[in-house]
Amino acid sequence: MLLGALLLLAAPLVLNAYGMRVLSGVFMIAVIAQGINLMAGYTGYPAFGNVVFFGLGGYVTAILMGKAGWAFGAAASAAVLLSALLVLVVGPPLLRLKGHYYAIATLGLNEAMREIVANSTPLTGGGMGLSLPIPEGGPLFNAVRFYYLLLCSMFIATWVVWEFDRRQIGLGCRAIRDNEDKAEASGLHTTRYKTVAWTISASMTAMVGAVQAWWLTYIDPPSMFDMALSVKAFVILLLGGSGTVFGPVVGAFVVELLATLTWSHLLNWHLGAMGLLIIAIVLTFPDGFKTGTRHVDGRWSWLKAWWTRAGTPTSSDKKLP
Repeated sequence: MLLGALLLLAAPLVLNAYGMRVLSGVFMIAVIAQGINLMAGYTGYPAFGNVVFFGLGGYVTAILMGKAGWAFGAAASAAVLLSALLVLVVGPPLLRLKGHYYAIATLGLNEAMREIVANSTPLTGGGMGLSLPIPEGGPLFNAVRFYYLLLCSMFIATWVVWEFDRRQIGLGCRAIRDNEDKAEASGLHTTRYKTVAWTISASMTAMVGAVQAWWLTYIDPPSMFDMALSVKAFVILLLGGSGTVFGPVVGAFVVELLATLTWSHLLNWHLGAMGLLIIAIVLTFPDGFKTGTRHVDGRWSWLKAWWTRAGTPTSSDKKLP
């Protein structure tokens, strides 16, 4: 992990602007997948509409930077705070729903927020979209800037999930995922745990939404509240392994780099080729890459045991005194 982190930190020294842009997209979708991981992987609540916080983070940042003249750091912090406050308002009633009812409710929340933004023309620009101040510096400088912003976002999100996994909040959410009725009967305040998990998930998703808005310098409702982002993040989560710390990161690298590879070599057929590759991965690793890792570990243990037995002298090889 340390070697991988060092390689990613040093990558701009050898990559061109296009390579940095590809990896920046990997970092962004990894953070979105980590946000869904907290809800779907650890808590068992499929937040299909979690992209609402991505759009909200982008629009709050765009409004504060473009209309109020705020700096990016202050605008992004306000976007994260507002997304967390939205969860505190809508979380307790929505989190009383379970399973596909909760998933549908989150989809409705995303669609409602998109319609509000699309019809608030004086503030958000409506369907025409909203422009942000162009970042200072040339194309290469900005490629490096946003590379490190999104890389730090991925590092922070992964560290948050790691802390979540080993703390009491993670244990409580896993109990809710396994059997919510038993968890509640044992005295666990399930609504509070679920609200905290969703608040953390919304905050990290809004963080990359803010970076994405400043990176593009122009946003509109279809691009910021795009359900395709949630679908891709769920695919990444399932492939990488839900309920794991590094699964979404591994899944993001595999899916995004495969998508770039197929798009660059099969322009007219890249979606079909990408679909076939995902099907092949799912058939090979039904429970995600974590199952494949266990299989590899098992084969390595078998090989090591065989090598140990092969090198151990038998009774016939031993010399009698």
